[in-house]
Amino acid sequence: MTRRFLTVPGLASSGPNHWQTIWEMQSPTLFTRVQQVNWDWPVKDEWVGKLEEDIRKLKEPTVLIAHSLGCITVAHWAREYSSPMIKGALLVAPADAELSKRLAFVVGFRPIPSMRFSFKSIVVASTNDMYAELERSRKFANDWGSEFINVGNQGHINAVSGLGDWPQGKAILKTLEALD
Repeated sequence: MTRRFLTVPGLASSGPNHWQTIWEMQSPTLFTRVQQVNWDWPVKDEWVGKLEEDIRKLKEPTVLIAHSLGCITVAHWAREYSSPMIKGALLVAPADAELSKRLAFVVGFRPIPSMRFSFKSIVVASTNDMYAELERSRKFANDWGSEFINVGNQGHINAVSGLGDWPQGKAILKTLEALD
């Protein structure tokens, strides 16, 4: 069965060289992006509300593909809502909205939910991510009931990391899809 994918970018969205955007461009019929009203001043209730709005419109089984603050948005969504259409989530470089001084301006994302998700998930983290210590990402994975993958020294696993279409991420996504 072909899955659909809903990308959930983080702060400032994902630019043209970000793997999320590249994946969307490679398979535009399979990928849809959540479009937040304000990418630069995140407010949890607005971001979670927009994600829920997009999820309510789903007609096919879908995997969430979140990055950075998008991962934390998914965690808040999973605490407040559920949907039989969500079959899993790839959560890449979750941004630590509680401890990262870089994210002190975001509104309402603290505390980060710590309950198990009702869907399977994988947290992917890097050893040198400026937005979250590796052990914090591992804690998120444990709290959420997610598999945890350490991809080594890849920064925030974004366009600045120079990953292109990130073949390793595609392979990880395939393992998530195979968990059915």
